[in-house]
Amino acid sequence: MSAKTLKGETLLIATHNKGKLEEFRQIFGPRGVEVTSAGERGLGEPAETENTFIGNARIKAKAAMEASGLVTIADDSGLCVDALDGGPGVYTADWAGPSRDWTMAMRTVEEKLQAKGATTPEARRATFNCTLVVLWPDGSERIFVGQAPGYLTWPPRGQLGHGYDPMFVPDGGNGKTFAELTADQKNAISHRARALDLLMKELL
Repeated sequence: MSAKTLKGETLLIATHNKGKLEEFRQIFGPRGVEVTSAGERGLGEPAETENTFIGNARIKAKAAMEASGLVTIADDSGLCVDALDGGPGVYTADWAGPSRDWTMAMRTVEEKLQAKGATTPEARRATFNCTLVVLWPDGSERIFVGQAPGYLTWPPRGQLGHGYDPMFVPDGGNGKTFAELTADQKNAISHRARALDLLMKELL
């Protein structure tokens, strides 16, 4: 492939997270791009040994692309909390433990914020970051970054979304958490949607 495009491709999303896969399907499906995932294909999960979003996204993209031979998108996302020096950041999933207990992860963030005396929305500012790496079998690579600023609330609210969504109130979300927004509402302002918007403008 010389001119890079995703039209007519089957895309492999390098994730085992069903919620994340569903977000990609909602965005790519209407554009006629077929989407599958590393989880659906039974591919292994490589160790994420880098300390940056882009470094970990590259590890996931390379492993999944080499195992599948498909054009691969890897997404490394995380919640960066100002008062916690940018944490959990690239360790966003690690705070949920091996069993991915997001209730525990959210409680950990809240306890750390309480310990810092961060009680106002201004003191609880946070940003969801999404770094996408697109990797073709010929080794070509494109990188796209999206961000969604907002603040953290407690207790968590809403049943939609996944991860830290129930405690994150995005700017432009009318005071609702990501977990209270419909998929369409979230996909209009989320970090992943913003990164994908940049991707689609270039590759679709």
